[in-house]
Amino acid sequence: MKYFSTRGDKRALTASQSIIKGIADDGGLYVPEEIPSGGNISELSNFSYNETALWLMQKYFTDYTHDELKGCVDSAYNAANFFSPDVAPLVHAAGTSFLELYHGKTLAFKDMALSILPHLMTTALKKTKNPKTQVILTATSGDTGVAALEGFKDIDGIKIIVFYPENGVSVVQKQHMITQNAKNICVVGIKGNFDDAQSEVKRILLDKRLNEQLDSNGYEFSSANSINTGRLIPQIVYYFYAYSRLGSQGAVNFVVPTGNFGNILAGYYAKKMGLPIDKLICASNENRVLCDYFDTGVFDSNRPFYLTSSPSMDILVPSNFERLVYEISSDNVQERLTRLSTKQRFTLDVPRDFVGYAATEREVRAAIKKVFAQGYLIDPHTAVAYTAQEKSGERGVIVSTASPYKFTKTVMTSIDDKYERYDDFELMEQMAELTRGSVPVQFCGLKGRDVVHSGVAEIAGMEKCVLEFLQ
Repeated sequence: MKYFSTRGDKRALTASQSIIKGIADDGGLYVPEEIPSGGNISELSNFSYNETALWLMQKYFTDYTHDELKGCVDSAYNAANFFSPDVAPLVHAAGTSFLELYHGKTLAFKDMALSILPHLMTTALKKTKNPKTQVILTATSGDTGVAALEGFKDIDGIKIIVFYPENGVSVVQKQHMITQNAKNICVVGIKGNFDDAQSEVKRILLDKRLNEQLDSNGYEFSSANSINTGRLIPQIVYYFYAYSRLGSQGAVNFVVPTGNFGNILAGYYAKKMGLPIDKLICASNENRVLCDYFDTGVFDSNRPFYLTSSPSMDILVPSNFERLVYEISSDNVQERLTRLSTKQRFTLDVPRDFVGYAATEREVRAAIKKVFAQGYLIDPHTAVAYTAQEKSGERGVIVSTASPYKFTKTVMTSIDDKYERYDDFELMEQMAELTRGSVPVQFCGLKGRDVVHSGVAEIAGMEKCVLEFLQ
C-alpha cells in the first residue's frame, strides 16, 4: 500500500514514511492509493478490540510486519491506557446507542488514535533508520493537545509542541495541558482560534528555510493532528468494532459530532471498505460550515466564528475535508483544494453517504438534561450528536467523543441552575455524587497541579516559540 498527496505530488510513500512525514511537501494530506476491501466482516463478531485493530491496520500499514503491528496495538490498547475492558464499549441508553470513545487516559476519543500513534511512529523510525529527532507540531481545539501530550511525553527522540486557543478550550482541558511536566514537551496558548493556529502550524511545517535549519541541527517536523495517516487509520477501527457488537446484519447510521472532519472521515473509509453503513450523520454546533455544505452543496467558511460549549468542534476550516474533496471530485480537484486552504467558497456535489444537522447552544443544554432524565449523562459534543439524530428522525449509533467530566460546568448547569455557583473542579465531585460514581482517577488532584507552561503568543510569534523551545 502506497500513499500519495491529495494535491498532486506523485511521489509514493510507504505507510511508515507517511506517518513520519505527517504532511506532504506540496501542502497536501497523504491518502492511500486505494481503499482496501474489508472482506468477510462477519468474522469480526468474536474479535476483541485489539484483534479488530490488528485486522484492519494490516490492510493499510502493509510495510509493518505482523509482529510490529501487534506490538503497537498491544502497547496502545491495554489496561494501563484504557479503563474499560472493551476499550470502546457500546452502551444502549435513552432509546439509542452510544459508542463510548472516552475511556482512555484523557477521557476523549483522541486517545483512540493517539495511544497508538507514538508506537507507530517510533517503529517507523526504526524501520526507516531515521536518526533525526522528531518535532511533533500540533494545533488543538482541546482534546488533541491533551491526548498528544499524554502519548508522546518522555519518549526519546521526540519533542512535541502544542498550540491551543487561549480562550477557546475548557477549563479542564487547559489545566490538563499547562500542568504537563516532561522535558520533551512545550505548550503555548495563542491569541486566536483553532483555525488560526492550524493554518500557522501548516505554514511552519512547510517552511523550506525553517526545515533546512532544523535538518542541520538534527531535527525533523511531523504532526500529531489528524492530518497524519497514523491518526486517521486507527479511527476506522472503532466503526467496525461497534458494528460487530450490534448483532445486526442490516445497515446502520452513525451520528458523529464533527470538527476537523477526521472522525467522520474514518467512518466514510469504513463504509468504502464495505461496512454496512447507511448514513453518516454529520453533527455540527453553531459553527455549522460542514452541516451547511451537506445541506446545500456549498462550502463557505467565510462566516462568523463562535465559541461554544463544544470547543473541539469550533472549527471553520476542517483539515480532513480535503481528503473527502479528493475522494469525490472528478475534476478541478486542485482548484477546490486551493480555495479550501484559503478559506474561500466553492461548490461540490454532496456525496449520498452524508447528511448534516446542527445544534444550537440551547438545544445542546436541553439534550443533556433530557438524556440525563433517562438515566444517562453526556458531554456537550455528544449532545450535539444526540440533537442531530433527533432532527434526522432516524436511529443509529451516536459516537460519544468525550466524558462529561471534561465539561462539568456546561453539563451540570444544563441539569440544574443551582450548580452555577461551583467551579469546574468542584463540579466533578458534584457530578460523581449525582451519578453515584467517582471522579475519574485521571482528574484527581488536577486542580492543584503546578502550572508548567504559562506562555501565550500571537499567531505571528508561533515560529519563534518553536525555535526557542528547540534551543
